[in-house]
Amino acid sequence: QIPTYLVSQLARKHVTVSLSGDGGDELFAGYQRYQWAGRIWSTVSRIPRPARSALGRLLEGVRQEHWDALFQRLGPLLPARLRVNLPGEKLHKFARVLKNPHSSGLYKQIISHWEFPEQLVLDAREPATIVTNGAQHLGGADFLQQMMFLDLVTYLPDDIMTKVDRASMGVSLEAREPLLDYRLVELAWRIPNHLKIRENKTKWILREILYKYVPKALIERPKMGFGVPIDSWLRGPLREWGEELLSERRLREDGFFDPRPVRKKWDEHLRGASNWQYHLWDVLMFQSWLHHPGQSALESTPQFTSPRIANADR
Repeated sequence: QIPTYLVSQLARKHVTVSLSGDGGDELFAGYQRYQWAGRIWSTVSRIPRPARSALGRLLEGVRQEHWDALFQRLGPLLPARLRVNLPGEKLHKFARVLKNPHSSGLYKQIISHWEFPEQLVLDAREPATIVTNGAQHLGGADFLQQMMFLDLVTYLPDDIMTKVDRASMGVSLEAREPLLDYRLVELAWRIPNHLKIRENKTKWILREILYKYVPKALIERPKMGFGVPIDSWLRGPLREWGEELLSERRLREDGFFDPRPVRKKWDEHLRGASNWQYHLWDVLMFQSWLHHPGQSALESTPQFTSPRIANADR
């Protein structure tokens, strides 16, 4: 939201209408997770369900810190591809992949911050949504089509388009989204998967068309995120603000969240043991709204306008 607002502000100095590429990833299989999740599920689903469930339980049966210690001791003997940060966390995530009976469970695991929200929100149960019960809406669609469809009807309108609309209109810039013309959406949905992911490239058919009009050097670049360094902000200029909103006393008094998982992730994040920026930001935004209902979350963050933060992502 923040960088999109700043870019919109910059564009508004020169134009009143802009074009956005939103929808390209969801329609033409642009996200990297479409590739690796598909490969993982293709491999995992070949293992009989009882066997992979048992293997998942076995991996989860060893605590994350014990896996970390084992990998540290074996470090010099391991091939480079297995020398990863936080191996215990990654193995536990893989264990949950193994235990998923259906591909829809893997998709939900991929897109979730708090994978088990009922353990976070007191006396709550996650409601049934198209994400939690997506398989029943998708007929015979394969896993790639399932992921693209669910992103198209949830992530795109509820996150991406909402962000762009608020950021652009906040500076009176009109952002139009030509890739979401309904005729193009219908055409894209009829295009087979092998024309979307091909030769290990995402959005293959879209790239082939662009090559006729745009230099390859502008297209063949790694996909880059468009975020801000929340992780370092929470350990630095926003630490005091975060501590106030996430204090055990305040969480207990407010009565919405179980303080134990929140405080655990807050402590691990501050120590640098893990990067829980998105998990914590979810809770912080709710807490900020709860205690400052008349303001936006950022307006209630007094440090946000400080030079340290304004320059943090330059």
